[in-house]
Amino acid sequence: MPSDSTASSPPLTLTHREFVQAYGEGRIIVNFDPQAAAKFLSARLPLFMLPVLGIGVGLALSGWIWTGLLVIALGIVVPRLIKRGAPSFLMQQMLGDEGLYREALHAGIMQIVGR
Repeated sequence: MPSDSTASSPPLTLTHREFVQAYGEGRIIVNFDPQAAAKFLSARLPLFMLPVLGIGVGLALSGWIWTGLLVIALGIVVPRLIKRGAPSFLMQQMLGDEGLYREALHAGIMQIVGR
């Protein structure tokens, strides 16, 4: 059984195209710092959370109280669930978004090592 030598392998720098291809072929391992990944995502979540909360408040004030409260609860709970699974969420998003891949590399929240 081969041993996992990712700790001794130097980090790789790949273009997005190389990254997607190497990940798909299983030639690389991507290690995330979970706390840094959660902070990275939380900086982007207000763009999701604020409009959802606003819609919930609007519904509650217009007479749809229970629906509005449900939307407000979703606006609070969903971002927390996303932050909890930040590495997996970011990985899936980075495979399709070159800009996010570059931002994550620049932020230093992940390390790419060869297998």
